[in-house]
Amino acid sequence: CQSSSGIRSAPQNSNNLIDYQEWTQLSGGNFLGIEALENKLFTTRNNKTIYQIDNNLLIALFTYTNVPLDLKSSNGNLVVTTKDKVFVYDSNFNLLANPTVSLEFDTDFTSAVTTQEGIYIGTLEFGVLRTTIENYFVFVEIHPDGPLLNNPFSINAQPNNLWATFGEYDLFYNPYPLNSRGFSHLKEGEWINTPFDDILGAISLNSISVNPIDQNQVFISSFFSGLLQIDDDLPTVLYNQSNSGLESLILPTNPGYVDIRVGPSVFDENSILWTVTSRIDEPLKSFNPANNQWQSFSFTALIPDGFTDNLGFGDMVIGSDGTKWIASYNFGLIGYNNNGSALIRNLEDDDQGNLPHEYVRSLALDNRNQLWIGTIQGLRVLYNTTNFFTDENVRSESIIILEDGIPKELLEQQFISDIKVDGSNNKWIATIGAGLFYFSSNGQETIYHFTEDNSPLPSNNVNDLAIDDGNGIVYIATDRGLVSFSSGSSLPQESLSNAYIYPNPVRPNFDTVGDKVKIKDISENVNIKITDIEGNLVAEAQSRINLRHRGFNLEIDGGTAYWDGKNLANNSVASGVYLVMLSDLDTFETKVLKVMIIR
Repeated sequence: CQSSSGIRSAPQNSNNLIDYQEWTQLSGGNFLGIEALENKLFTTRNNKTIYQIDNNLLIALFTYTNVPLDLKSSNGNLVVTTKDKVFVYDSNFNLLANPTVSLEFDTDFTSAVTTQEGIYIGTLEFGVLRTTIENYFVFVEIHPDGPLLNNPFSINAQPNNLWATFGEYDLFYNPYPLNSRGFSHLKEGEWINTPFDDILGAISLNSISVNPIDQNQVFISSFFSGLLQIDDDLPTVLYNQSNSGLESLILPTNPGYVDIRVGPSVFDENSILWTVTSRIDEPLKSFNPANNQWQSFSFTALIPDGFTDNLGFGDMVIGSDGTKWIASYNFGLIGYNNNGSALIRNLEDDDQGNLPHEYVRSLALDNRNQLWIGTIQGLRVLYNTTNFFTDENVRSESIIILEDGIPKELLEQQFISDIKVDGSNNKWIATIGAGLFYFSSNGQETIYHFTEDNSPLPSNNVNDLAIDDGNGIVYIATDRGLVSFSSGSSLPQESLSNAYIYPNPVRPNFDTVGDKVKIKDISENVNIKITDIEGNLVAEAQSRINLRHRGFNLEIDGGTAYWDGKNLANNSVASGVYLVMLSDLDTFETKVLKVMIIR
Protein backbone atom coordinates (compact mmCIF):
# COMPACT_ATOMS: atom_id res chain seq x y z
CA CYS A 1 0.00 0.00 0.00
CA GLN A 2 1.04 3.61 -0.50
CA SER A 3 1.18 5.90 2.56
CA SER A 4 0.44 9.63 2.53
CA SER A 5 4.15 10.35 2.95
CA GLY A 6 5.04 8.45 -0.21
CA ILE A 7 6.80 5.61 1.64
CA ARG A 8 5.31 2.16 1.20
CA SER A 9 4.24 0.25 4.32
CA ALA A 10 6.29 -2.86 4.97
CA PRO A 11 4.73 -6.19 3.99
CA GLN A 12 4.64 -8.58 6.91
CA ASN A 13 4.37 -12.37 7.20
CA SER A 14 2.42 -14.38 9.74
CA ASN A 15 5.29 -14.20 12.23
CA ASN A 16 5.17 -10.36 12.18
CA LEU A 17 8.55 -10.31 10.41
CA ILE A 18 9.23 -8.33 7.27
CA ASP A 19 10.65 -9.76 4.05
CA TYR A 20 13.71 -7.61 3.28
CA GLN A 21 13.84 -8.17 -0.49
CA GLU A 22 10.09 -7.59 -0.95
CA TRP A 23 10.23 -4.34 1.02
CA THR A 24 13.30 -3.24 -0.90
CA GLN A 25 11.37 -3.61 -4.17
CA LEU A 26 8.23 -1.88 -2.87
CA SER A 27 10.03 1.06 -1.25
CA GLY A 28 12.50 1.61 -4.08
CA GLY A 29 15.43 1.32 -1.67
CA ASN A 30 14.36 4.45 0.21
CA PHE A 31 16.48 3.73 3.26
CA LEU A 32 18.46 5.90 5.61
CA GLY A 33 21.37 3.53 5.30
CA ILE A 34 22.64 0.04 5.91
CA GLU A 35 25.34 -0.40 8.53
CA ALA A 36 27.32 -3.48 9.54
CA LEU A 37 27.83 -4.24 13.21
CA GLU A 38 27.80 -7.95 13.83
CA ASN A 39 24.59 -7.92 11.74
CA LYS A 40 23.29 -5.47 9.13
CA LEU A 41 20.88 -2.76 10.17
CA PHE A 42 18.80 -0.18 8.35
CA THR A 43 15.89 2.24 8.67
CA THR A 44 13.65 4.00 6.16
CA ARG A 45 13.86 7.78 5.96
CA ASN A 46 10.35 8.30 7.30
CA ASN A 47 10.27 5.34 9.64
CA LYS A 48 11.03 5.63 13.37
CA THR A 49 12.20 2.04 13.77
CA ILE A 50 15.62 0.42 13.44
CA TYR A 51 15.57 -3.13 12.03
CA GLN A 52 18.03 -6.00 12.07
CA ILE A 53 18.41 -8.11 8.93
CA ASP A 54 18.45 -11.82 9.77
CA ASN A 55 18.15 -14.44 7.03
CA ASN A 56 16.47 -11.93 4.73
CA LEU A 57 13.95 -10.99 7.41
CA LEU A 58 13.74 -7.66 9.22
CA ILE A 59 13.41 -7.76 13.00
CA ALA A 60 12.35 -4.54 14.74
CA LEU A 61 14.97 -3.53 17.32
CA PHE A 62 14.26 0.04 18.46
CA THR A 63 11.51 2.57 17.87
CA TYR A 64 12.14 6.26 18.57
CA THR A 65 10.01 9.31 19.26
CA ASN A 66 11.54 11.16 16.29
CA VAL A 67 12.67 9.85 12.92
CA PRO A 68 16.36 8.81 12.90
CA LEU A 69 18.44 11.22 10.82
CA ASP A 70 21.71 9.32 10.83
CA LEU A 71 22.82 5.72 11.39
CA LYS A 72 26.46 4.71 11.82
CA SER A 73 28.58 1.87 13.12
CA SER A 74 31.84 3.19 14.53
CA ASN A 75 34.42 2.13 17.08
CA GLY A 76 32.41 -1.04 17.85
CA ASN A 77 29.20 0.91 18.47
CA LEU A 78 25.91 1.44 16.70
CA VAL A 79 25.11 5.18 16.72
CA VAL A 80 21.62 6.47 15.94
CA THR A 81 20.91 10.22 15.74
CA THR A 82 17.54 11.97 15.92
CA LYS A 83 17.03 15.73 15.97
CA ASP A 84 17.29 15.93 19.78
CA LYS A 85 19.03 12.73 20.93
CA VAL A 86 21.92 10.41 20.17
CA PHE A 87 21.73 6.69 21.02
CA VAL A 88 24.99 4.77 21.39
CA TYR A 89 24.72 0.95 21.59
CA ASP A 90 27.30 -1.77 21.97
CA SER A 91 27.44 -4.83 19.69
CA ASN A 92 24.79 -6.53 21.80
CA PHE A 93 22.51 -3.48 21.41
CA ASN A 94 22.88 -2.37 25.03
CA LEU A 95 22.41 1.41 25.40
CA LEU A 96 25.74 2.90 26.52
CA ALA A 97 25.02 6.63 26.26
CA ASN A 98 22.13 8.89 25.35
CA PRO A 99 23.29 12.54 24.82
CA THR A 100 20.34 14.94 24.61
CA VAL A 101 19.96 18.55 23.38
CA SER A 102 20.66 20.84 26.34
CA LEU A 103 19.66 24.37 27.28
CA GLU A 104 23.27 25.49 26.84
CA PHE A 105 23.36 24.13 23.29
CA ASP A 106 19.78 24.56 22.14
CA THR A 107 20.00 23.23 18.58
CA ASP A 108 19.13 20.27 16.38
CA PHE A 109 21.46 17.31 16.08
CA THR A 110 22.28 16.14 12.54
CA SER A 111 24.70 13.21 12.90
CA ALA A 112 27.06 11.52 15.36
CA VAL A 113 30.03 9.19 15.50
CA THR A 114 32.07 7.51 18.25
CA THR A 115 35.88 7.40 18.44
CA GLN A 116 38.46 6.56 21.07
CA GLU A 117 38.19 10.20 22.28
CA GLY A 118 34.42 10.15 22.75
CA ILE A 119 31.19 11.00 20.93
CA TYR A 120 31.23 13.70 18.24
CA ILE A 121 27.83 15.22 17.35
CA GLY A 122 27.05 17.42 14.36
CA THR A 123 24.59 20.27 15.00
CA LEU A 124 22.79 22.97 13.05
CA GLU A 125 23.85 25.92 15.21
CA PHE A 126 27.02 25.01 17.11
CA GLY A 127 29.11 23.07 14.64
CA VAL A 128 30.51 19.92 16.25
CA LEU A 129 29.98 19.04 19.93
CA ARG A 130 32.05 16.46 21.78
CA THR A 131 31.05 14.41 24.81
CA THR A 132 31.95 11.03 26.30
CA ILE A 133 30.15 7.77 26.99
CA GLU A 134 31.04 8.08 30.66
CA ASN A 135 29.80 11.68 31.06
CA TYR A 136 27.49 12.38 28.15
CA PHE A 137 25.70 15.28 29.88
CA VAL A 138 28.70 17.59 29.36
CA PHE A 139 29.45 19.04 25.90
CA VAL A 140 32.52 20.77 24.51
CA GLU A 141 32.33 22.88 21.33
CA ILE A 142 34.79 21.85 18.61
CA HIS A 143 35.67 24.74 16.32
CA PRO A 144 38.02 24.82 13.35
CA ASP A 145 40.32 27.82 13.24
CA GLY A 146 38.02 30.50 11.88
CA PRO A 147 35.98 33.61 12.67
CA LEU A 148 33.24 33.78 15.27
CA LEU A 149 30.42 33.42 12.74
CA ASN A 150 29.86 32.52 9.09
CA ASN A 151 28.01 35.70 8.13
CA PRO A 152 30.58 38.54 8.19
CA PHE A 153 29.00 41.96 7.71
CA SER A 154 32.10 44.13 7.34
CA ILE A 155 35.79 43.33 6.83
CA ASN A 156 39.07 45.26 6.68
CA ALA A 157 42.37 43.88 5.38
CA GLN A 158 45.87 45.02 6.24
CA PRO A 159 49.19 43.27 5.43
CA ASN A 160 48.83 39.74 6.85
CA ASN A 161 45.83 40.86 8.91
CA LEU A 162 42.05 40.74 8.48
CA TRP A 163 39.34 42.14 10.76
CA ALA A 164 35.70 41.03 10.62
CA THR A 165 32.50 42.19 12.32
CA PHE A 166 29.06 40.66 12.22
CA GLY A 167 26.69 43.71 12.36
CA GLU A 168 24.15 44.28 11.22
CA TYR A 169 21.54 46.76 10.08
CA ASP A 170 19.01 46.01 7.38
CA LEU A 171 18.41 47.58 3.97
CA PHE A 172 16.70 50.53 5.64
CA TYR A 173 19.50 51.11 8.19
CA ASN A 174 17.43 49.62 10.98
CA PRO A 175 19.61 47.78 13.55
CA TYR A 176 16.67 46.24 15.38
CA PRO A 177 16.42 43.60 16.67
CA LEU A 178 19.79 44.50 18.18
CA ASN A 179 22.43 41.79 18.10
CA SER A 180 25.22 41.16 20.56
CA ARG A 181 28.23 39.78 18.71
CA GLY A 182 31.97 40.16 19.04
CA PHE A 183 34.60 40.58 16.33
CA SER A 184 37.33 38.46 14.75
CA HIS A 185 40.94 39.18 13.81
CA LEU A 186 43.01 37.02 11.47
CA LYS A 187 46.62 37.75 12.44
CA GLU A 188 49.58 36.04 10.79
CA GLY A 189 47.36 33.11 9.81
CA GLU A 190 45.65 32.60 13.20
CA TRP A 191 42.22 33.77 14.30
CA ILE A 192 41.76 35.84 17.45
CA ASN A 193 38.06 35.89 18.35
CA THR A 194 36.77 38.43 20.84
CA PRO A 195 33.29 37.58 22.19
CA PHE A 196 30.55 40.07 23.03
CA ASP A 197 31.25 39.76 26.76
CA ASP A 198 34.62 41.48 26.21
CA ILE A 199 33.64 44.43 23.99
CA LEU A 200 32.30 46.84 26.62
CA GLY A 201 28.67 46.34 25.60
CA ALA A 202 29.05 47.61 22.03
CA ILE A 203 26.12 46.40 19.91
CA SER A 204 25.77 45.94 16.12
CA LEU A 205 29.42 46.30 15.16
CA ASN A 206 30.02 47.27 11.53
CA SER A 207 32.70 49.43 9.87
CA ILE A 208 36.38 48.87 10.76
CA SER A 209 39.30 51.32 10.48
CA VAL A 210 42.95 50.61 11.31
CA ASN A 211 45.16 53.49 12.43
CA PRO A 212 47.75 53.92 9.63
CA ILE A 213 50.49 55.00 12.09
CA ASP A 214 49.69 52.28 14.63
CA GLN A 215 48.49 49.02 13.11
CA ASN A 216 47.68 47.69 16.58
CA GLN A 217 45.03 50.36 17.13
CA VAL A 218 41.66 49.70 15.52
CA PHE A 219 38.32 51.50 15.64
CA ILE A 220 35.03 49.65 15.08
CA SER A 221 31.73 51.45 14.57
CA SER A 222 28.68 50.40 16.57
CA PHE A 223 25.31 51.13 15.00
CA PHE A 224 23.81 51.62 18.44
CA SER A 225 26.53 52.22 21.03
CA GLY A 226 29.08 54.56 19.41
CA LEU A 227 32.70 53.80 18.53
CA LEU A 228 34.85 51.01 19.99
CA GLN A 229 38.63 51.41 20.30
CA ILE A 230 40.81 48.29 20.30
CA ASP A 231 44.48 48.32 21.31
CA ASP A 232 46.58 45.19 20.83
CA ASP A 233 43.40 43.14 20.32
CA LEU A 234 41.86 44.38 23.59
CA PRO A 235 38.79 46.67 23.61
CA THR A 236 39.83 49.68 25.69
CA VAL A 237 37.34 52.52 25.15
CA LEU A 238 33.74 52.77 24.02
CA TYR A 239 33.16 56.32 22.80
CA ASN A 240 29.59 57.53 23.21
CA GLN A 241 27.61 60.69 23.96
CA SER A 242 29.19 61.07 27.41
CA ASN A 243 32.92 60.88 26.59
CA SER A 244 33.24 62.08 22.99
CA GLY A 245 31.77 64.27 20.27
CA LEU A 246 29.39 61.51 19.20
CA GLU A 247 25.65 62.15 19.45
CA SER A 248 22.55 60.07 19.93
CA LEU A 249 19.52 60.43 17.74
CA ILE A 250 16.61 62.08 19.54
CA LEU A 251 13.27 60.30 19.58
CA PRO A 252 10.45 62.88 19.82
CA THR A 253 8.44 60.48 21.98
CA ASN A 254 11.38 59.51 24.22
CA PRO A 255 14.09 62.21 24.27
CA GLY A 256 16.14 60.36 26.89
CA TYR A 257 16.63 57.26 24.76
CA VAL A 258 20.26 56.76 23.65
CA ASP A 259 20.93 55.32 20.19
CA ILE A 260 24.24 56.31 18.55
CA ARG A 261 24.33 54.92 15.01
CA VAL A 262 27.94 55.19 13.90
CA GLY A 263 28.47 53.75 10.43
CA PRO A 264 31.24 54.33 7.86
CA SER A 265 34.68 55.33 9.14
CA VAL A 266 37.99 56.04 7.42
CA PHE A 267 41.37 57.58 8.26
CA ASP A 268 42.68 60.48 6.17
CA GLU A 269 46.29 61.07 5.14
CA ASN A 270 46.91 62.93 8.42
CA SER A 271 45.77 59.94 10.50
CA ILE A 272 42.55 61.69 11.53
CA LEU A 273 39.61 59.32 11.84
CA TRP A 274 36.37 60.42 10.14
CA THR A 275 33.04 58.81 10.97
CA VAL A 276 29.43 59.31 9.92
CA THR A 277 26.53 58.94 12.38
CA SER A 278 23.01 58.39 11.08
CA ARG A 279 19.87 60.40 11.91
CA ILE A 280 21.46 63.52 13.45
CA ASP A 281 22.07 67.04 12.06
CA GLU A 282 25.86 66.92 12.43
CA PRO A 283 26.64 63.43 11.16
CA LEU A 284 30.24 63.94 10.06
CA LYS A 285 32.73 63.66 12.95
CA SER A 286 36.51 63.83 13.06
CA PHE A 287 38.61 62.30 15.82
CA ASN A 288 42.33 62.67 16.39
CA PRO A 289 43.55 59.66 18.41
CA ALA A 290 46.78 61.49 19.19
CA ASN A 291 45.10 64.19 21.30
CA ASN A 292 41.51 62.89 21.70
CA GLN A 293 40.09 65.96 19.91
CA TRP A 294 36.64 65.72 18.27
CA GLN A 295 34.96 67.97 15.72
CA SER A 296 31.44 67.88 14.26
CA PHE A 297 30.21 69.06 10.86
CA SER A 298 26.63 69.88 9.93
CA PHE A 299 24.76 68.64 6.86
CA THR A 300 21.66 70.81 7.41
CA ALA A 301 22.46 72.89 4.31
CA LEU A 302 21.65 69.75 2.33
CA ILE A 303 19.60 67.63 4.76
CA PRO A 304 17.23 69.93 6.73
CA ASP A 305 16.20 67.35 9.34
CA GLY A 306 18.80 64.70 10.04
CA PHE A 307 16.41 62.48 11.97
CA THR A 308 13.60 62.20 9.43
CA ASP A 309 15.10 63.18 6.06
CA ASN A 310 17.86 60.56 5.71
CA LEU A 311 17.91 57.09 7.24
CA GLY A 312 21.62 56.37 6.94
CA PHE A 313 24.97 56.37 5.17
CA GLY A 314 26.49 53.39 3.40
CA ASP A 315 30.13 54.17 2.65
CA MET A 316 32.75 56.92 2.79
CA VAL A 317 36.05 57.59 1.02
CA ILE A 318 38.36 60.61 1.23
CA GLY A 319 40.00 62.24 -1.79
CA SER A 320 43.50 63.68 -2.01
CA ASP A 321 42.01 67.18 -1.71
CA GLY A 322 40.29 66.30 1.57
CA THR A 323 36.81 65.89 0.09
CA LYS A 324 34.71 63.36 1.98
CA TRP A 325 32.60 61.35 -0.45
CA ILE A 326 29.65 59.78 1.34
CA ALA A 327 27.03 57.29 0.16
CA SER A 328 23.56 58.08 1.46
CA TYR A 329 20.14 56.45 1.59
CA ASN A 330 17.98 59.39 0.48
CA PHE A 331 20.40 61.92 -1.01
CA GLY A 332 22.52 59.93 -3.44
CA LEU A 333 26.21 60.84 -3.48
CA ILE A 334 27.24 63.55 -1.01
CA GLY A 335 30.49 65.48 -1.29
CA TYR A 336 31.73 67.52 1.68
CA ASN A 337 34.91 69.59 1.90
CA ASN A 338 35.83 71.62 4.98
CA ASN A 339 39.14 73.03 3.70
CA GLY A 340 38.35 76.71 4.15
CA SER A 341 34.63 77.43 3.85
CA ALA A 342 32.46 74.34 4.19
CA LEU A 343 31.23 73.04 0.84
CA ILE A 344 28.50 70.42 0.49
CA ARG A 345 26.78 69.11 -2.61
CA ASN A 346 25.10 65.95 -3.81
CA LEU A 347 24.21 64.02 -6.96
CA GLU A 348 20.88 62.23 -7.17
CA ASP A 349 18.87 60.10 -9.56
CA ASP A 350 17.72 62.99 -11.71
CA ASP A 351 18.79 64.23 -15.15
CA GLN A 352 21.67 66.20 -13.66
CA GLY A 353 23.07 63.62 -11.28
CA ASN A 354 22.30 60.65 -13.56
CA LEU A 355 22.45 58.10 -10.75
CA PRO A 356 20.36 54.96 -11.41
CA HIS A 357 18.93 55.27 -7.87
CA GLU A 358 19.17 57.74 -4.99
CA TYR A 359 20.22 54.96 -2.61
CA VAL A 360 24.02 54.79 -2.89
CA ARG A 361 25.61 51.88 -1.04
CA SER A 362 29.30 51.78 -2.04
CA LEU A 363 32.10 54.10 -3.21
CA ALA A 364 35.71 53.77 -4.39
CA LEU A 365 38.27 56.30 -5.63
CA ASP A 366 40.62 54.81 -8.20
CA ASN A 367 44.21 55.70 -9.06
CA ARG A 368 43.05 58.34 -11.55
CA ASN A 369 40.90 60.12 -8.96
CA GLN A 370 37.73 58.84 -10.59
CA LEU A 371 34.92 57.99 -8.18
CA TRP A 372 33.09 54.71 -8.73
CA ILE A 373 29.57 54.76 -7.32
CA GLY A 374 27.53 51.65 -6.50
CA THR A 375 23.79 52.00 -5.98
CA ILE A 376 21.12 49.40 -5.31
CA GLN A 377 20.20 49.54 -9.00
CA GLY A 378 23.45 49.93 -10.86
CA LEU A 379 26.87 51.52 -11.31
CA ARG A 380 28.08 55.01 -12.16
CA VAL A 381 31.45 56.77 -12.41
CA LEU A 382 32.13 60.40 -11.52
CA TYR A 383 35.05 61.28 -13.78
CA ASN A 384 35.24 64.97 -12.81
CA THR A 385 35.87 64.89 -9.08
CA THR A 386 38.21 67.89 -9.07
CA ASN A 387 35.53 70.39 -10.12
CA PHE A 388 32.67 68.80 -8.22
CA PHE A 389 31.84 71.94 -6.19
CA THR A 390 32.41 74.47 -9.00
CA ASP A 391 31.11 72.85 -12.18
CA GLU A 392 27.32 73.19 -12.36
CA ASN A 393 27.14 70.53 -15.05
CA VAL A 394 29.10 67.81 -13.27
CA ARG A 395 27.33 64.46 -13.47
CA SER A 396 27.96 60.75 -13.12
CA GLU A 397 28.22 58.52 -16.18
CA SER A 398 27.33 54.93 -16.91
CA ILE A 399 29.82 52.52 -18.48
CA ILE A 400 28.65 51.23 -21.84
CA ILE A 401 29.97 47.90 -23.06
CA LEU A 402 29.32 45.87 -26.21
CA GLU A 403 27.68 42.52 -25.63
CA ASP A 404 27.26 40.52 -28.83
CA GLY A 405 27.61 43.79 -30.70
CA ILE A 406 24.80 45.45 -28.73
CA PRO A 407 25.60 48.43 -26.45
CA LYS A 408 24.61 47.72 -22.85
CA GLU A 409 25.05 49.40 -19.50
CA LEU A 410 27.56 47.65 -17.25
CA LEU A 411 25.86 46.06 -14.20
CA GLU A 412 22.50 47.57 -15.06
CA GLN A 413 19.94 47.11 -12.25
CA GLN A 414 22.45 45.23 -10.06
CA PHE A 415 22.56 45.81 -6.29
CA ILE A 416 26.20 46.82 -5.78
CA SER A 417 27.27 46.23 -2.21
CA ASP A 418 30.97 47.13 -2.39
CA ILE A 419 33.72 48.31 -4.76
CA LYS A 420 37.47 47.95 -4.28
CA VAL A 421 40.39 49.10 -6.47
CA ASP A 422 43.54 46.95 -6.65
CA GLY A 423 47.14 47.83 -7.42
CA SER A 424 46.54 47.69 -11.18
CA ASN A 425 43.60 50.11 -10.91
CA ASN A 426 41.29 47.23 -11.79
CA LYS A 427 37.92 47.07 -10.03
CA TRP A 428 36.46 44.37 -7.78
CA ILE A 429 32.69 44.85 -7.58
CA ALA A 430 30.50 42.90 -5.17
CA THR A 431 26.78 42.45 -5.68
CA ILE A 432 23.79 41.12 -3.83
CA GLY A 433 22.47 38.28 -5.95
CA ALA A 434 25.01 38.16 -8.81
CA GLY A 435 28.26 37.27 -7.07
CA LEU A 436 31.61 39.02 -7.57
CA PHE A 437 33.00 40.77 -10.67
CA TYR A 438 36.57 41.73 -11.55
CA PHE A 439 36.84 44.37 -14.26
CA SER A 440 39.67 46.08 -16.10
CA SER A 441 40.52 49.62 -15.01
CA ASN A 442 37.92 51.20 -17.33
CA GLY A 443 35.28 48.51 -16.82
CA GLN A 444 35.29 47.44 -20.47
CA GLU A 445 36.71 43.96 -19.86
CA THR A 446 35.37 41.37 -17.45
CA ILE A 447 38.39 39.45 -16.18
CA TYR A 448 36.50 37.25 -13.68
CA HIS A 449 32.90 36.72 -12.66
CA PHE A 450 32.68 34.47 -9.62
CA THR A 451 29.41 32.89 -8.52
CA GLU A 452 28.47 30.01 -6.26
CA ASP A 453 28.08 27.88 -9.41
CA ASN A 454 31.55 28.36 -10.89
CA SER A 455 33.73 28.95 -7.81
CA PRO A 456 34.03 28.20 -4.07
CA LEU A 457 31.98 31.33 -3.38
CA PRO A 458 29.40 30.09 -0.81
CA SER A 459 26.75 32.62 -1.81
CA ASN A 460 25.98 35.14 -4.54
CA ASN A 461 25.17 37.70 -1.84
CA VAL A 462 28.49 39.46 -1.16
CA ASN A 463 28.34 41.86 1.79
CA ASP A 464 31.83 43.33 1.72
CA LEU A 465 35.30 43.14 0.16
CA ALA A 466 38.81 43.80 1.42
CA ILE A 467 42.19 43.57 -0.33
CA ASP A 468 45.51 42.83 1.32
CA ASP A 469 47.59 44.95 -1.05
CA GLY A 470 50.84 43.43 0.17
CA ASN A 471 50.16 39.99 -1.25
CA GLY A 472 47.16 40.51 -3.52
CA ILE A 473 44.69 38.47 -1.46
CA VAL A 474 41.07 39.50 -1.96
CA TYR A 475 38.81 38.68 1.00
CA ILE A 476 35.14 38.15 0.19
CA ALA A 477 32.49 38.35 2.91
CA THR A 478 29.21 36.68 1.96
CA ASP A 479 26.07 36.01 3.94
CA ARG A 480 27.11 32.35 4.13
CA GLY A 481 30.82 32.55 4.84
CA LEU A 482 34.17 34.22 4.27
CA VAL A 483 36.51 33.18 1.43
CA SER A 484 39.69 34.55 -0.12
CA PHE A 485 41.13 34.69 -3.62
CA SER A 486 44.81 35.11 -4.42
CA SER A 487 44.71 37.60 -7.28
CA GLY A 488 48.46 38.16 -7.49
CA SER A 489 48.01 41.93 -7.76
CA SER A 490 49.89 44.21 -5.37
CA LEU A 491 50.38 47.91 -4.77
CA PRO A 492 53.28 49.60 -6.58
CA GLN A 493 56.18 50.80 -4.42
CA GLU A 494 57.61 54.31 -4.19
CA SER A 495 60.95 53.15 -5.55
CA LEU A 496 62.73 50.12 -7.01
CA SER A 497 65.06 49.67 -4.04
CA ASN A 498 63.28 46.60 -2.68
CA ALA A 499 62.46 44.90 -5.98
CA TYR A 500 63.25 41.18 -6.14
CA ILE A 501 62.57 38.05 -8.22
CA TYR A 502 61.15 34.71 -7.12
CA PRO A 503 61.59 31.84 -7.44
CA ASN A 504 65.31 32.25 -8.01
CA PRO A 505 66.77 30.01 -9.24
CA VAL A 506 63.93 28.66 -11.37
CA ARG A 507 64.28 24.89 -11.11
CA PRO A 508 63.18 22.28 -13.71
CA ASN A 509 60.03 21.26 -11.81
CA PHE A 510 58.69 24.83 -11.68
CA ASP A 511 55.84 25.56 -14.11
CA THR A 512 56.90 28.90 -15.58
CA VAL A 513 53.91 29.07 -17.94
CA GLY A 514 51.30 28.37 -15.28
CA ASP A 515 52.84 29.84 -12.13
CA LYS A 516 55.09 32.51 -13.71
CA VAL A 517 58.35 34.01 -12.52
CA LYS A 518 57.44 37.06 -10.44
CA ILE A 519 59.23 40.40 -10.21
CA LYS A 520 57.88 41.91 -6.98
CA ASP A 521 57.81 45.39 -5.41
CA ILE A 522 58.29 47.40 -8.58
CA SER A 523 57.19 51.03 -8.87
CA GLU A 524 54.08 52.39 -10.54
CA ASN A 525 55.43 53.30 -13.98
CA VAL A 526 58.30 51.10 -15.10
CA ASN A 527 59.86 49.60 -18.17
CA ILE A 528 61.23 46.08 -17.80
CA LYS A 529 63.74 44.49 -20.17
CA ILE A 530 64.92 40.88 -19.81
CA THR A 531 68.09 39.91 -21.68
CA ASP A 532 70.39 36.93 -21.77
CA ILE A 533 73.94 37.28 -20.43
CA GLU A 534 75.13 38.45 -23.86
CA GLY A 535 72.62 41.30 -23.97
CA ASN A 536 70.11 39.79 -26.41
CA LEU A 537 66.57 40.99 -25.68
CA VAL A 538 64.34 38.18 -24.43
CA ALA A 539 61.22 40.01 -23.20
CA GLU A 540 60.03 43.55 -22.56
CA ALA A 541 57.02 45.16 -20.86
CA GLN A 542 55.85 48.56 -19.71
CA SER A 543 53.35 49.57 -17.06
CA ARG A 544 49.90 50.63 -18.38
CA ILE A 545 50.64 48.91 -21.72
CA ASN A 546 51.56 45.27 -21.06
CA LEU A 547 48.79 44.68 -18.56
CA ARG A 548 48.04 41.36 -16.96
CA HIS A 549 45.38 39.00 -18.34
CA ARG A 550 46.06 40.27 -21.88
CA GLY A 551 48.20 37.33 -23.09
CA PHE A 552 51.68 38.91 -22.91
CA ASN A 553 54.69 36.75 -22.04
CA LEU A 554 55.82 39.51 -19.68
CA GLU A 555 52.96 41.43 -18.05
CA ILE A 556 52.64 43.93 -15.22
CA ASP A 557 49.98 43.98 -12.52
CA GLY A 558 50.45 46.91 -10.15
CA GLY A 559 53.58 46.24 -8.09
CA THR A 560 54.25 42.79 -9.58
CA ALA A 561 55.40 41.67 -13.02
CA TYR A 562 54.87 38.13 -14.35
CA TRP A 563 57.12 36.32 -16.85
CA ASP A 564 56.20 32.96 -18.34
CA GLY A 565 59.81 32.08 -19.18
CA LYS A 566 59.39 32.59 -22.91
CA ASN A 567 61.23 34.84 -25.37
CA LEU A 568 59.98 37.20 -28.08
CA ALA A 569 59.49 34.23 -30.42
CA ASN A 570 57.22 32.61 -27.81
CA ASN A 571 59.71 29.82 -27.13
CA SER A 572 60.82 28.75 -23.66
CA VAL A 573 64.27 30.16 -22.90
CA ALA A 574 67.25 27.88 -22.36
CA SER A 575 69.08 27.33 -19.12
CA GLY A 576 71.22 30.25 -18.10
CA VAL A 577 71.46 33.53 -16.23
CA TYR A 578 69.18 36.34 -17.36
CA LEU A 579 69.35 40.03 -16.56
CA VAL A 580 66.19 41.89 -15.54
CA MET A 581 66.63 45.64 -16.07
CA LEU A 582 64.10 47.88 -14.33
CA SER A 583 63.71 51.54 -15.22
CA ASP A 584 61.26 53.93 -13.53
CA LEU A 585 59.84 56.16 -16.29
CA ASP A 586 58.95 58.96 -13.85
CA THR A 587 62.00 59.19 -11.57
CA PHE A 588 64.56 57.59 -13.95
CA GLU A 589 65.65 55.25 -11.17
CA THR A 590 67.14 51.99 -12.44
CA LYS A 591 67.91 48.59 -10.99
CA VAL A 592 69.31 45.37 -12.43
CA LEU A 593 68.34 41.95 -11.10
CA LYS A 594 69.57 38.49 -12.08
CA VAL A 595 67.61 35.27 -12.36
CA MET A 596 68.89 31.78 -13.12
CA ILE A 597 66.82 29.40 -15.25
CA ILE A 598 67.55 25.68 -14.94
CA ARG A 599 65.87 23.40 -17.49
